[in-house]
Amino acid sequence: METELKLTLRQQDVPALLAHPLLAAPAQVQRLLNTYFDTPALDLKQRRMAVRERLAGTQWLLTVKTAGKSENGLSRRQEWEGPTTPGALQFDALVDDAALATDLMALRPNLKALFCTDFERQRWVVTHEGAQIEVALDQGRIHVPGTALQEPLLELELELLSGPESALMALANVLRQTPQGTVALTPSDASKAQRGMALWAQT
Repeated sequence: METELKLTLRQQDVPALLAHPLLAAPAQVQRLLNTYFDTPALDLKQRRMAVRERLAGTQWLLTVKTAGKSENGLSRRQEWEGPTTPGALQFDALVDDAALATDLMALRPNLKALFCTDFERQRWVVTHEGAQIEVALDQGRIHVPGTALQEPLLELELELLSGPESALMALANVLRQTPQGTVALTPSDASKAQRGMALWAQT
Protein backbone atom coordinates (compact mmCIF):
# COMPACT_ATOMS: atom_id res chain seq x y z
CA MET A 1 0.00 0.00 0.00
CA GLU A 2 1.35 3.40 -1.04
CA THR A 3 0.29 6.55 0.82
CA GLU A 4 1.49 9.83 -0.63
CA LEU A 5 0.63 13.50 -0.89
CA LYS A 6 1.08 15.05 -4.35
CA LEU A 7 1.68 18.79 -4.61
CA THR A 8 2.13 21.04 -7.62
CA LEU A 9 4.30 24.16 -7.59
CA ARG A 10 5.48 26.93 -9.88
CA GLN A 11 8.85 26.81 -11.62
CA GLN A 12 9.87 30.14 -10.11
CA ASP A 13 9.34 28.71 -6.59
CA VAL A 14 11.76 25.79 -7.03
CA PRO A 15 14.89 27.68 -5.82
CA ALA A 16 13.09 28.81 -2.64
CA LEU A 17 11.88 25.27 -1.93
CA LEU A 18 15.38 23.86 -2.47
CA ALA A 19 16.71 26.40 0.06
CA HIS A 20 14.42 25.02 2.79
CA PRO A 21 16.40 23.87 5.87
CA LEU A 22 14.62 20.48 5.84
CA LEU A 23 16.08 19.85 2.37
CA ALA A 24 19.60 20.97 3.30
CA ALA A 25 21.07 17.47 2.99
CA PRO A 26 22.32 16.57 -0.52
CA ALA A 27 19.52 15.04 -2.58
CA GLN A 28 19.74 11.71 -4.31
CA VAL A 29 19.32 12.60 -7.99
CA GLN A 30 18.08 10.12 -10.57
CA ARG A 31 16.67 10.34 -14.08
CA LEU A 32 13.53 8.24 -14.53
CA LEU A 33 12.21 7.22 -17.96
CA ASN A 34 8.72 5.72 -17.82
CA THR A 35 6.43 4.14 -20.42
CA TYR A 36 2.74 3.54 -19.64
CA PHE A 37 0.68 0.80 -21.28
CA ASP A 38 -2.97 0.05 -22.01
CA THR A 39 -5.03 -1.89 -24.52
CA PRO A 40 -6.69 -0.26 -27.57
CA ALA A 41 -9.98 -0.57 -25.64
CA LEU A 42 -8.36 1.12 -22.59
CA ASP A 43 -9.14 -1.82 -20.29
CA LEU A 44 -6.71 -0.60 -17.63
CA LYS A 45 -8.15 2.91 -17.62
CA GLN A 46 -11.64 1.46 -17.15
CA ARG A 47 -10.35 -0.41 -14.10
CA ARG A 48 -8.57 2.75 -12.96
CA MET A 49 -5.22 1.00 -13.01
CA ALA A 50 -1.80 1.88 -14.38
CA VAL A 51 0.96 -0.33 -15.76
CA ARG A 52 4.36 1.18 -16.38
CA GLU A 53 7.91 0.19 -17.24
CA ARG A 54 10.57 2.40 -15.65
CA LEU A 55 14.25 2.76 -16.42
CA ALA A 56 15.88 3.98 -13.19
CA GLY A 57 19.59 4.38 -13.81
CA THR A 58 20.47 1.02 -15.37
CA GLN A 59 17.62 -0.97 -13.80
CA TRP A 60 14.30 -1.74 -15.48
CA LEU A 61 11.26 -1.95 -13.20
CA LEU A 62 7.68 -3.07 -13.85
CA THR A 63 5.00 -1.34 -11.79
CA VAL A 64 1.29 -2.01 -11.35
CA LYS A 65 -0.84 0.53 -9.47
CA THR A 66 -4.51 0.18 -8.58
CA ALA A 67 -6.84 3.15 -8.43
CA GLY A 68 -7.18 3.48 -4.70
CA LYS A 69 -8.57 6.78 -3.51
CA SER A 70 -7.25 10.32 -3.88
CA GLU A 71 -8.62 13.32 -2.03
CA ASN A 72 -7.00 16.73 -1.58
CA GLY A 73 -3.80 15.38 -3.08
CA LEU A 74 -3.57 12.49 -0.57
CA SER A 75 -3.76 9.09 -2.26
CA ARG A 76 -3.78 5.54 -0.93
CA ARG A 77 -3.45 2.74 -3.43
CA GLN A 78 -1.99 -0.70 -3.87
CA GLU A 79 1.27 -0.90 -5.77
CA TRP A 80 3.53 -3.71 -6.95
CA GLU A 81 7.01 -3.06 -8.34
CA GLY A 82 9.91 -5.32 -9.24
CA PRO A 83 12.81 -5.86 -11.67
CA THR A 84 11.83 -6.65 -15.24
CA THR A 85 13.08 -7.13 -18.78
CA PRO A 86 11.78 -4.43 -21.18
CA GLY A 87 8.62 -5.63 -22.90
CA ALA A 88 8.26 -8.79 -20.79
CA LEU A 89 5.27 -7.54 -18.73
CA GLN A 90 5.46 -10.66 -16.56
CA PHE A 91 2.60 -9.82 -14.20
CA ASP A 92 2.27 -13.33 -12.78
CA ALA A 93 5.75 -13.05 -11.24
CA LEU A 94 5.06 -9.57 -9.81
CA VAL A 95 1.48 -9.34 -8.53
CA ASP A 96 0.66 -11.48 -5.48
CA ASP A 97 -3.10 -11.03 -6.02
CA ALA A 98 -3.81 -14.18 -8.05
CA ALA A 99 -7.03 -12.96 -9.67
CA LEU A 100 -5.50 -9.63 -10.66
CA ALA A 101 -2.36 -11.31 -12.00
CA THR A 102 -4.49 -13.66 -14.12
CA ASP A 103 -6.51 -10.74 -15.51
CA LEU A 104 -3.36 -8.78 -16.37
CA MET A 105 -1.75 -11.78 -18.08
CA ALA A 106 -4.91 -12.16 -20.20
CA LEU A 107 -4.65 -8.49 -21.25
CA ARG A 108 -0.89 -8.65 -21.89
CA PRO A 109 -1.03 -9.57 -25.63
CA ASN A 110 -3.06 -6.40 -26.31
CA LEU A 111 -1.05 -3.94 -24.23
CA LYS A 112 0.58 -1.10 -26.18
CA ALA A 113 2.81 1.79 -25.11
CA LEU A 114 0.65 4.94 -25.05
CA PHE A 115 2.68 7.73 -23.43
CA CYS A 116 5.90 8.42 -21.55
CA THR A 117 7.17 10.52 -18.69
CA ASP A 118 10.79 11.62 -18.58
CA PHE A 119 11.95 13.48 -15.48
CA GLU A 120 14.71 14.07 -12.99
CA ARG A 121 13.91 13.17 -9.39
CA GLN A 122 15.60 14.81 -6.43
CA ARG A 123 14.94 12.70 -3.35
CA TRP A 124 15.34 13.22 0.38
CA VAL A 125 14.15 11.19 3.38
CA VAL A 126 13.13 13.39 6.31
CA THR A 127 11.79 12.68 9.78
CA HIS A 128 8.83 14.84 10.79
CA GLU A 129 6.31 14.45 13.62
CA GLY A 130 7.27 10.85 14.23
CA ALA A 131 7.14 9.82 10.58
CA GLN A 132 9.73 8.88 7.97
CA ILE A 133 8.77 10.61 4.72
CA GLU A 134 10.31 10.47 1.27
CA VAL A 135 10.31 13.91 -0.35
CA ALA A 136 10.64 13.72 -4.14
CA LEU A 137 10.83 16.73 -6.47
CA ASP A 138 10.11 15.66 -10.06
CA GLN A 139 10.96 17.96 -12.99
CA GLY A 140 10.60 16.94 -16.63
CA ARG A 141 7.87 16.26 -19.19
CA ILE A 142 5.01 14.02 -20.22
CA HIS A 143 4.92 13.19 -23.92
CA VAL A 144 3.28 10.95 -26.51
CA PRO A 145 5.95 9.22 -28.65
CA GLY A 146 5.66 9.87 -32.36
CA THR A 147 3.68 13.07 -31.86
CA ALA A 148 4.40 16.66 -30.84
CA LEU A 149 2.14 16.30 -27.79
CA GLN A 150 3.92 17.10 -24.54
CA GLU A 151 3.50 19.12 -21.36
CA PRO A 152 5.84 20.05 -18.51
CA LEU A 153 5.94 17.99 -15.33
CA LEU A 154 6.75 19.67 -12.03
CA GLU A 155 5.49 18.21 -8.77
CA LEU A 156 6.48 17.43 -5.21
CA GLU A 157 5.53 14.04 -3.78
CA LEU A 158 5.58 13.27 -0.07
CA GLU A 159 5.42 9.49 0.46
CA LEU A 160 4.84 8.01 3.89
CA LEU A 161 7.49 5.39 4.68
CA SER A 162 6.48 4.90 8.32
CA GLY A 163 4.56 6.72 11.04
CA PRO A 164 1.28 8.65 11.16
CA GLU A 165 -0.40 9.78 7.94
CA SER A 166 -1.11 13.20 9.47
CA ALA A 167 2.61 13.98 9.24
CA LEU A 168 2.32 14.34 5.42
CA MET A 169 0.07 17.41 5.62
CA ALA A 170 2.10 18.75 8.53
CA LEU A 171 5.32 18.47 6.53
CA ALA A 172 3.70 20.14 3.50
CA ASN A 173 2.73 23.09 5.69
CA VAL A 174 6.31 23.41 6.98
CA LEU A 175 7.81 23.17 3.47
CA ARG A 176 5.57 26.04 2.30
CA GLN A 177 7.41 28.38 4.69
CA THR A 178 10.88 28.86 3.20
CA PRO A 179 13.62 31.34 4.21
CA GLN A 180 12.79 33.21 1.00
CA GLY A 181 9.07 33.44 1.75
CA THR A 182 5.97 31.34 1.32
CA VAL A 183 5.72 29.07 -1.72
CA ALA A 184 2.48 27.69 -3.14
CA LEU A 185 2.38 23.89 -2.82
CA THR A 186 -1.05 22.94 -4.12
CA PRO A 187 -2.56 19.48 -3.51
CA SER A 188 -3.29 17.63 -6.76
CA ASP A 189 -5.35 14.49 -7.32
CA ALA A 190 -4.12 14.03 -10.91
CA SER A 191 -1.54 11.26 -11.16
CA LYS A 192 1.14 11.20 -13.83
CA ALA A 193 -0.77 8.34 -15.46
CA GLN A 194 -4.02 10.34 -15.54
CA ARG A 195 -2.27 13.37 -17.01
CA GLY A 196 -0.53 11.22 -19.61
CA MET A 197 -3.79 9.55 -20.58
CA ALA A 198 -5.45 12.95 -21.05
CA LEU A 199 -2.57 13.98 -23.29
CA TRP A 200 -2.74 10.73 -25.30
CA ALA A 201 -6.50 11.26 -25.74
CA GLN A 202 -5.64 14.28 -27.91
CA THR A 203 -4.04 12.05 -30.57
